[in-house]
Parts: sequence; structure tokens; C-alpha cells
Amino acid sequence: MSTPESRIQDAGLPAGRAGSDRLHSEFDRLRQGIGQQILGQSELVERLLIALLADGHLLVEGAPGLAKTKAVKALASGLEGDFHRIQFTPDLLPADLTGTEIYRPQDGTFRFDKGPVFHNFILADEVNRAPAKVQSALLEAMGERQVTVGRETFRLPALFLVMATQNPIEQEGTYPLPEAQLDRFLMHVRVDYPDLATEKAILGLNREEVRAGDAAEPAQRLSQADVFAARTAILDLFMSPDVEDYLLHLVMATRDPAPYGRELGDWLRYGASPRATLGLDRCARARAWLAGRDYVSPEDIQAVAPDVLRHRVLLSYQAEAEGRTAQGFVEQLLGRVPVP
Repeated sequence: MSTPESRIQDAGLPAGRAGSDRLHSEFDRLRQGIGQQILGQSELVERLLIALLADGHLLVEGAPGLAKTKAVKALASGLEGDFHRIQFTPDLLPADLTGTEIYRPQDGTFRFDKGPVFHNFILADEVNRAPAKVQSALLEAMGERQVTVGRETFRLPALFLVMATQNPIEQEGTYPLPEAQLDRFLMHVRVDYPDLATEKAILGLNREEVRAGDAAEPAQRLSQADVFAARTAILDLFMSPDVEDYLLHLVMATRDPAPYGRELGDWLRYGASPRATLGLDRCARARAWLAGRDYVSPEDIQAVAPDVLRHRVLLSYQAEAEGRTAQGFVEQLLGRVPVP
């Protein structure tokens, strides 16, 4: 199996500072392209790029009409790869995601017909509307990057990103995501309404798009080799031992917060898994790389920590009864764990 390093060599990418500068300019162009289409959601755009660099998946929560679908479509249009949207409904079956085996009477054999999950970029729209069997099928694809049908296992594309959405308003007829699947998401991002000035700009942009008709394809797409090269580059960023210890202490504090406040210990039922440590490290590195720095700072960790940790923390019944939230718990830890 090819590695990111072999893909970089096969693509003939330049090494050293020149290659790094070119990669940064390519990602800046991608960010600007998405930002021109998605107004007022700069944090969502940044989180999409971080997930792309950190090789993870996003769970996006927000009211309808906040450009969640448009954001991942804009990302896919600027990259070398294909996009597919899956509308999750209560009658969806696992085979509707993974594909099915089709019997061929002419030779008495079965042929596997791949489902939509085999695309590079997947939008799982309203993921919490599908039953547990469907969510489990998606869980294997996200966690193992493979699909098992019968006795056969099929690998998913090397570049594979799932952005799932859920509506926080309407909960009737929904199936809460199990903790095991929530842990598969690199980040849980919340999007909110734009301000007045941004809303006015959205109105003008929509009129221009209606007049122009179908959106034009980008003149140049970011290659998959560039994505793999950037993923390797973020691993080379310098993280001092003190900053690394800070990251570890944050995650450990989600499991045993009592040293930072007795009341925090009463809030907690379960803390973040080791997968959170890996995700926080990759996300902080990706954010620093996107900012053009060759080192990771505590600010990078603090900026991504709520999105990486909030869905991996389970609060106690007492904390929920008092109106506490996982977001508030993480913010308390960020304010109390000493910063190097």
C-alpha cells in the first residue's frame, strides 16, 4: 500500500522551503475560493480545512439554511475528488450507504455494486435521522476506512472525508448518535446565524448567483498529492515539550478534573478518549500550519480544543440537571489548566 511519502515522491513535488511555500499558497487559494461562496462562516471554512489536513471527519450542528451543505460542496469543488450527498432518513438501510451484492444469472456469481460511501467527500445530511444499523455502517467506514459486505472487505479512497450535519431544533423522529460514533468525529462544530452586514452580503451574492446560473468550475483544483504532502508537513511542525505537556494535561483533565476544582469533578461522568489526544494534536498542528507558522503554540490548542473535546465528554446527571453543558465544562478547563 502506498504511503503519503511515496505519493509525494511519485507526484514529483518540490522539497524544502519552496515546496512548503507553494503548498501554503495552494491552501490559501482554496480557503479564499470557499470563503467567496460561504459568507459569514469563516470558522466552519477553517474547520473544514483543518479536518482535511488532519485526516478526520466533521459533525456540524446548526439550524437549517446556514450553508452547511454548500460549504462541503465548495470544498469538494476545489479539490481533486468526487462529492456525494446522502440524505439520512428513518427508512434508510445500511446497503443504501455501502452498496449491495447483485446476482448475475448469466454466470451464477455475485458482483458488488459500490454505494455512495465510496466517494471522496461525503455529506451525511441529518445523520441523526437514520436508525442505529445505518449509523453503524457509517461508523466502520469512518473509523476503519473500509466496508465489509459478507466475507469481503473493500477499502475506501485514500482521500476520504465525511461531514455530517444535525439539526439542533427539531428532535422528533431522531436517533441520538451513540458515543462510539461521536468519538469517530474529529471535531464537533457549531454554526450560528450571520450578522446584519453578512446577511446583506449573502443577499447580494445570491442575486449574482441566480443571474449567473450554474456555478463555474474552478480553473484549478488542489491535487490529492498536495493534500497528502500537506498532511506530512504538519507532522514536521515543532511542538515544545511544555506545549505537548499542556495538550496532554488538558485531555487528562477531562477524565479527572477534580485537581482543578472540586465542583468540576461532580460534573463529569466520562472523559475524552486517547483518540481525543491524537485529534487535538493533529488539529492544533493543522491550524498552526494554515497560519504559516512552523511551530505549535498554546493558542492553537486552545482554539481547537472545544470542537475536539465537547462531543467526547459526558456530563453527570447532576450537571445536566443544573443546566451545565460540555462546552462550559471545556471552557472551565481551558481557564484553569496552567498555560506554559
